[in-house]
Amino acid sequence: MCSETIRREGLRERKRRETLLRVAETGLNLFAERGYDATTLEAIAEASGISPRTFFYYFKTKDEILQFWQGTGIADAVAPTLLAQPWDKSPLQAVRDTFIVLVTRYLNEKSLAVDRIYNSSATLRVRKQGFYLQIEQTVFTTLCQRWPQPERRAQLRMTAMVAIGAFRLAMEARRNDTQTRPIAEYLQESFAVLEHQL
Repeated sequence: MCSETIRREGLRERKRRETLLRVAETGLNLFAERGYDATTLEAIAEASGISPRTFFYYFKTKDEILQFWQGTGIADAVAPTLLAQPWDKSPLQAVRDTFIVLVTRYLNEKSLAVDRIYNSSATLRVRKQGFYLQIEQTVFTTLCQRWPQPERRAQLRMTAMVAIGAFRLAMEARRNDTQTRPIAEYLQESFAVLEHQL
């Protein structure tokens, strides 16, 4: 393959990524301004400077735009980050510290805007539960890898469930707060309440 072909493919791929990001950002901005239900795919395409047909090359639904931004990378990073936690931590401490690492690394203002959009309608809130269930299942499966004793499975399942509850409360506290503290602080506070109760 000649260098000119490689250069052209590199340019094409870069333009594709730039357009993908532009469409995703435009969609997110329109959802925040107009509301999710009131924003059409055609409006996103027009505001992005592309045709509706081109839009479908990047996203098939409005939901895919939200999924693009929702906790980008967190779902895939849960297991390796949890497995890398020191062995002297309890399961709950390991999950807490995993979440703190992940929110520091992955959550930003765009993720928080997506969180607000997901909480703007009952339909979207139901869809958001799928994300939490996915994370909870990953946490449980990974905890079982770290502590494979069958007699611990009920405890590990409960740990995964309450940890996701603490995560959700932290996100809710951040969403409802007028301050702009780092999400990790809300997470630490939420887990501190949980650990105190236990």
